[in-house]
Amino acid sequence: RRIRDVYSSFAHNVGGLLGTSRKRDDWLQLRQDIESATDSWLTMALKPLSIINSRSACINVLTTTTQLVPAFAKCLLYGLGGIFPVDSIYSATKIGKEACFERFQQRFGKRSTYLCIGDGKDEEQAAKYLDIPFWRISRHSDLGALEHALVIECL
Repeated sequence: RRIRDVYSSFAHNVGGLLGTSRKRDDWLQLRQDIESATDSWLTMALKPLSIINSRSACINVLTTTTQLVPAFAKCLLYGLGGIFPVDSIYSATKIGKEACFERFQQRFGKRSTYLCIGDGKDEEQAAKYLDIPFWRISRHSDLGALEHALVIECL
């Protein structure tokens, strides 16, 4: 419960969670270093995620094989707290991706439209099993194509 409260409180202000300006500056520098090392992978991923997040009837849902607490921490540290609400982060560690997908289908209903975005075979297989379209992300151009499809409202 406390972890969910902390996540929600600092989803849009992780700098406030870090406290001192030195820690915030170090965190920002680390994020910039990661962006440089990955050719702006996070920035490119944020574009389509932000488009989805800006749509009134849409929500981003994160399913990960990471335990929930580290997943929350990663989302906050990467600045994704505003993109993934705390109640839309699922851990597949114990139950698998397919069971997670089924859970959010139960939550949002079968009539909702889903798109699974990922890079792994496990989420691709789970999406296929549940008849959810899958958008593979393997390189930067895949993120650009996804953003384009969202901008022209094909998705």
